[in-house]
Amino acid sequence: MADLLYNILSLIGALGLFIFGMKVMSEAIQKFAGARLRRTLRAMTSHKSWGVLTGFGVTGILQSSSATTVMIISFVNAGLITVEHSVGLIMGANVGTTVTAWLVSVLGMGKLSISQLSLPILAFGFPMLFLAKAKLRLYGEAIFGFAILFIGLSFMRESMPAWQENSFLLNFLQQYEFIQGDWLQNVGVSFLFVGLGMLATFLLQSSSAAMALTLVFTANGLISFPLAAAIILGENIGTTFTANIAAVVGNVHAKRSARTHFLFNFFGVIWAVLLIGPFLNIIAYLSDILFGANPMDNDQVIPLALSLFHTTFNLLNLLIFYNLVQFLVKVATWMVPSRSSEDELFSLDYIGSSLLATPELSMIEARKELVKFADLIRKAYKFIPLLITEMDEKKLESYVAKLQKYEDISDRMEMEISNYLSKVSQSDLSAEGSGRVRSMLHVANYLERIGDIYLEVSRNLTNRKQQKAYFTPEMRNSVMQLSELVSRSLDLMVKNVDAEENQSFYEEARKVERNVNELFSRLKSDYIDKVEKGRYRIQSGMYYSDLLAEMERIVDHATNVSSAIHQSYKY
Repeated sequence: MADLLYNILSLIGALGLFIFGMKVMSEAIQKFAGARLRRTLRAMTSHKSWGVLTGFGVTGILQSSSATTVMIISFVNAGLITVEHSVGLIMGANVGTTVTAWLVSVLGMGKLSISQLSLPILAFGFPMLFLAKAKLRLYGEAIFGFAILFIGLSFMRESMPAWQENSFLLNFLQQYEFIQGDWLQNVGVSFLFVGLGMLATFLLQSSSAAMALTLVFTANGLISFPLAAAIILGENIGTTFTANIAAVVGNVHAKRSARTHFLFNFFGVIWAVLLIGPFLNIIAYLSDILFGANPMDNDQVIPLALSLFHTTFNLLNLLIFYNLVQFLVKVATWMVPSRSSEDELFSLDYIGSSLLATPELSMIEARKELVKFADLIRKAYKFIPLLITEMDEKKLESYVAKLQKYEDISDRMEMEISNYLSKVSQSDLSAEGSGRVRSMLHVANYLERIGDIYLEVSRNLTNRKQQKAYFTPEMRNSVMQLSELVSRSLDLMVKNVDAEENQSFYEEARKVERNVNELFSRLKSDYIDKVEKGRYRIQSGMYYSDLLAEMERIVDHATNVSSAIHQSYKY
């Protein structure tokens, strides 16, 4: 019993060293190359092929598919890339994660084993941790992590002989051997070991660590090639758990992106298990040609054969689902339906990271996004009157949270649309085109400012409720009277952004602005008069005055949007 406990703790300790080394190396690489890699991830999504190559490259460099997929899902959550674009990146990340298996099998277990050089490498990297230059320290961390990784791998291999003497483990594994020609038995056994692979990856929260553990067990003859292949398939599903856990706090689109990752790997494992016999025979044949030995007969070549199996599986899965991205997204959308129309507002529909064939077409797409942006701002306003009249604390908190969400979305949309229009402006534009781009940039800026004002209003009204600075019925009626004109102004703003030149509602928007200015002046004058007469409490009056001014500013910016659109027709 004592020996078994010692063996378990030794294996856990060695595995801990491996995971620690992988973590240190990956985090160091993310620190000195992360910003560049994140920019690359965002930029290279204009076409599926670029997305696949980018996902592969970033994961191969970071040595962590989980880090890549979590990064991808955070971009989807932020509205920087769409769910569809994320699938290509995820497909590439799946292929990129196979690099880890090759590193472990070639450098950690093959004839070129680097484990013996781990201590000298550690000696080289350790002093760099104390250098003054930050970049050199990060290089030192990466080297340090690389060395620790292979030291942990070496300890794992050294602990294996003790496991070979464990009769319980051996009896368990011998019960579930593959039987040549018995398809049903082999598929059933494969699904069992797929489950073990999923469990191992979930518990370790690292597919790389689970993969290394599997390779070590096979190199020492504890697990046969077919069972190890099934475990690796399970690890492909298990690695999706990290992204799905990360997406729990994200929006509906982040959840859908995480589900597409799961579905892509899950469907891949299903076909691979159903064809497990022929698939393994092909890998054994290729292994015999490439490595000079058949993994069915030679335990020493199993780690290399498993790396080949892992890479081949992910490449074939990529080829199968490359043109089925829409299918995966539809299933994910069915799994994670929208709770409300607000869930669909967060992202850009028409523009991406690349321009269209001509600047004119790009401007048309940008205009469509501005229509969507303006409509989002109009819809967000409905929460302002509710904040004024609602007394229930929980509902008030939910309205403030929704306004915060809309403001975050408006910030991102303004940034993305402005960046896109800046790219358009660098094209070979006519004077008319340049003028229209400037007008659209102004529109995006004014819309974002309205979103900022909404947030200011929500904070002021929240503070008013907390300080019990209540409005009188007369104050509330005046605010609601002004609010109706604000709503009308926002409606006209959306119409103007969406209208053709001969359908402009600009003059009507200017008329509403004049009405708002007149009402605002009258209400402000009336407010000052009543404060002087002591009919309004000072604190309530201050919040009332601020609210009127903020509503008037909303109309100013809404009219500025209509004016900018009207001005663009003159170019």
